[in-house]
Amino acid sequence: MVDLIAGHVQVAFEPIQSCLGYIKAGTLRALAVSTVARVNALPDVPTLGEFIPGFEARTWQGLGAPKHLPTEIVDALNKEVIAALAEPALQARLADLGIAPMPLTPAECQTFITAEVAKWAKVIKFASIKPE
Repeated sequence: MVDLIAGHVQVAFEPIQSCLGYIKAGTLRALAVSTVARVNALPDVPTLGEFIPGFEARTWQGLGAPKHLPTEIVDALNKEVIAALAEPALQARLADLGIAPMPLTPAECQTFITAEVAKWAKVIKFASIKPE
């Protein structure tokens, strides 16, 4: 981010949370977002998918727990997290930060992670990316 602001690099992929303030202040110009849909915090910024059909690369966070945690506890935690994400104040704050919550059940989360791993495995193979 420092090199981008200083003009040492011309373009960068950065999480929206780290650059939103600079964009709103006019220090940085957002060219596009890499999410499927436009971001509410930057409604005039197009998605890369508008230029490259099918393009999507997003960051995401999830809540994890030990593998053998009892289902009742997992379900209770999931219920509380989904309830918190439904709170208008939290929704507004997350939207201000450019974050679009994706409340999922544990099964939906597993399906999502499996799909993400498969998607990025294809990218790694196509690009011949090797561990360094």
